[in-house]
Amino acid sequence: MKRDTYIKMIDFFNANSVRAKTIQVVNKLITRVVFVSYPCFLAYLLWKKDKLFLKGIMVPLISFVILTLIRKMINAPRPYEVFQTEAVVKKETKGKSFPSRHVFSIFIIASTYYFVLDIKTIGIVVAISGCVLATTRVLLGVHFTRDVIAGAMCGILAGVIGFVIF
Repeated sequence: MKRDTYIKMIDFFNANSVRAKTIQVVNKLITRVVFVSYPCFLAYLLWKKDKLFLKGIMVPLISFVILTLIRKMINAPRPYEVFQTEAVVKKETKGKSFPSRHVFSIFIIASTYYFVLDIKTIGIVVAISGCVLATTRVLLGVHFTRDVIAGAMCGILAGVIGFVIF
């Protein structure tokens, strides 16, 4: 992303408080709904005494830890650091932009739902929500496009490796 493109995108939202608030609410809403649904999903598996309960915990957990370590080692700067400006949402975080952990998390949860539940539609809906979340993370100015694409691909790959291969 070029600086001019980034500045125009951020200015579009910052110039209008309704637009800025709307994109922030979409970001928070998707994040919270999906992340609250995951413990409910685990409770459901436990209640059903589903044999995939442990895998439903361990695959996302191990993947999350590995991604966090990789992200810390890479320590890529965030767009607002690179372009020396402010994002639509106020953030103090420095570095740790690549890959996006928000997007990774929603896609590993979507993969978990897809591979564990009989109703594949739930995993697909969460993955679509992940695409919307990825877009909002870029529009908010807290991630580059490459960050969210890498986060999504890592989440999907971790799901395939964890649930299909092992």
